[in-house]
Amino acid sequence: MRRDVFQAIADPVRRDIIELLAKEPLTINTIAEKFDISRPAISKHLKILKECDIITYEKQGRERFCFIKPKNLIPAFLWIEKYQELWEDKLDSFDSYITQLKNNRDINQ
Repeated sequence: MRRDVFQAIADPVRRDIIELLAKEPLTINTIAEKFDISRPAISKHLKILKECDIITYEKQGRERFCFIKPKNLIPAFLWIEKYQELWEDKLDSFDSYITQLKNNRDINQ
């Protein structure tokens, strides 16, 4: 099965793992301790992130550390960025609508 960055970020647990690893490399046990799910479930998420080429492992002594590969998140960032203007326009339009409703309410009171 071919996996991509969008599969990596599709799950909230994997997004949380990415966020943790963006701050610093962590061992698998350290990552698992930060979640209220089983260690095998965390291992499954890490396996998917590895298959998506978002993380890599490096053995240091007896521990395996997970490192993020941030450049491989770029395709998702670029895709999301394309829609930023669209959403900003929608939010601006919604804000204008709310302001108009408030002004109409104030006039009618």
